[in-house]
Parts: sequence; C-alpha cells; structure tokens
Amino acid sequence: MPEDPLPLARFNVLELTLARAGPTAARHLADWGANVLRVEPPKALTSPEDYTGKRFGPDRLNLHRNKRSLTLNLKEPEGKAIFMELVKTADVIVENMRSNVKHRLGIDYESVSKINPRIVYGSISGFGQTGPYKDRAGVDQIVQGMGGMMSITGTPESGPIRVGTAVIDLTAGGFLAQAILIALLEREVTGKGRFVHTSLLESMISLLDFQAARWLMAGEVAGQAGNNHPTSIPSGLFPTADGQILLAAAGDRLWERFCKTAGAEHFLENPDYKTGPDRLAHRDELNEKISEITRTRTSQYWFDLFSEAGVPCGPINTIDKVFADEQVQHLGMALPVTDPRLGPLTMVAQPNNIEGHSKDVRSPPAVLGEHTEEVLRDLGYDADRIADLKSRDIV
Repeated sequence: MPEDPLPLARFNVLELTLARAGPTAARHLADWGANVLRVEPPKALTSPEDYTGKRFGPDRLNLHRNKRSLTLNLKEPEGKAIFMELVKTADVIVENMRSNVKHRLGIDYESVSKINPRIVYGSISGFGQTGPYKDRAGVDQIVQGMGGMMSITGTPESGPIRVGTAVIDLTAGGFLAQAILIALLEREVTGKGRFVHTSLLESMISLLDFQAARWLMAGEVAGQAGNNHPTSIPSGLFPTADGQILLAAAGDRLWERFCKTAGAEHFLENPDYKTGPDRLAHRDELNEKISEITRTRTSQYWFDLFSEAGVPCGPINTIDKVFADEQVQHLGMALPVTDPRLGPLTMVAQPNNIEGHSKDVRSPPAVLGEHTEEVLRDLGYDADRIADLKSRDIV
C-alpha cells in the first residue's frame, strides 16, 4: 500500500533565508512534507558561499534537502510582484533577515497579510524584531558570548569556550518551526495567520534554563565547571585504565547504587558525602577518590557494570564512532539519498519519529533556480516572458 501523505504536505512555504537558523526552521517543515520553495537571488547576485560553506558542501546539502529553488530579485518591482503572486497561495513565510530588511523590501508581515490574511509569517533575527539591538547582525558565536553560554562552558583555567556546534542557530530554527506550527493550529480555529518570531538571543537565554533560574530566583551566577555538572555530584568525566568514561550518579538513590556497584560502600558512611550539598562542597576530593577506583579497570568494564546496575554512564565518542554505534544505527540517524550530480550521499536524519511515516530524505538539495521556470509557468508566464526576466536578472 502507498504510504499516507506526510503530515505537512498540504502547506506551501516560501523560504527567504541565509546561513543556518532560518534554513533549519524551513527544513523541519520540509522534512515532514511541506512544499518549501526557497526564494534566492539570481546567480548574478548570489555569493557561492556563506556561513554554511559552498552550495554543494556537506553543510548546505544537509540544510536544504527536500526543498525547491526559485531565483527572484526582490529589489526589482517585477521580482516583488512575482513574490506577491506566490504569497496568495502560500501558508507560511520563513525569513531570517535583519529586522529592517523585510520592511525596506516591502515584504514584511503587514504588507503580505494584506494580500493573504491567512499567512503565517515566521522570522528569526539576531536580537529581536524591536528594541535597541533590532538592526544589529547576529551570528551564533557572538550570541553564545552575549547570551551567557560561553561564560559557563569550559573551565576556570581555560576561560570562555564556545560550544562545538551552532547550537543557538539550531535551537532558534527549532523554536521558530514550533511557533509556526502553533500558529497554523490556531489558524484552523480563527482563519487568520500570525506574525511569529524568535531571535538568537531569546533562544540562547532559553537554553540557559536552570542556570538562568539559579540567577533569577536564587541570585547565583554560574561559573565554569568543566566536565562536572554544575550542581549534581558526582557527574562528570573520570579516568579508566584505557581512557575515560562519563558517569552521572547524582541524587541519593543513584549515589547509593553507584557506591555499591563500584565497591565503594564506605563512601556512604562518610559524613562529607552524606547529602547532595555535602558532595558538592567536597566535589574535588570526592572526584579524586572516585578516579582512584575507575583507573583500575577499562572503560568497557565500567560501562558494562554501571549499565547493568542502572547508573548512567557512557563513552566520549568521536563523530565517526557516534555513527558506528549500534543504537545510533538502529535509530536510523544517517539517511541515504542519491543526488543526480554528486551521486550517493548520507545526511543527518530528522530526530522526530511519527509512527506510520518514514523520515527518508525525499529529494536532494536543488540547484540554484532549478524550479524557477516550473514555478513561473504555474503562474501563467510563457517562455518568452521567462526568457526576458532571466535576461534582466529578475529571475
């Protein structure tokens, strides 16, 4: 039997994005079936690279799968007119330009909602749609610094350290996709669209989570704790006979289970380690005593022993070992796709699972403007008119 249409197959999305955060939001929608049309400047106006590298490099290939591509010069009246024709049948717009750019182009929410009141308009900016920083350019690493992430990453000796992936871009993209879906659900009741937006800065602060709550409610400014958990002890990286292993035995129940499994019942009688706050106060001393025990056996020995006992533990995998892991392979987190230009490729899978639907990559990323003629023909443009638009870099 043919598989049912994907959940978002009825929605048309116009994507006006650069870099990573906006494309990530659109990719979430595209992966679940939305008809995402990526609107890009014509070749003469397009840089072959951006923050995510070359067009057919691994990063951009992974970002722009399951999407179509239309070239359109939105600075020209004819280009803007074509865009507004597409707005009439669109459900969603995704953009991550600086706040003032969409207004300057006349494609902001107020303008497009006059043509299509049902449109859900999703925006990501660096610092917000309003306020003193609204026109500033923002990128992931800058916001990791401004938003507090780097102040709690690393060790007191190392100083601030950035997270090793674009965590803020990816989080903002996920948050915007969530907001778009919420607005689409609301539209089923009201019949009207919404302007929904987030920013890298807001997303970053949300990621601070309990560290932010410690400041807001208890007045505690978190510092850098390295591989130790900031408040839950013992939880961190410990040496073994042949490497290192991560252990997380915080909380009285897991602490007792850890001590009994490790043959360290005497820790349970030590008043310095009786409660969580006690263990936190003596963290360095306790970590060294645990290290003396873990050094005596291999990582695999401890992994097997603690896993059987229900004590959270695990290795430090390089990325190649991540994808070689049997559980990762079982989860299907690497998906094959064949690109007509590049041949067989493997992409990172969508992390969500919806039973009854596969999360295969349906189509590889499009060549710049690959679907321009197709889209224009659907709008009623004939071959001569399309050729004229191309000759003047309108499309």
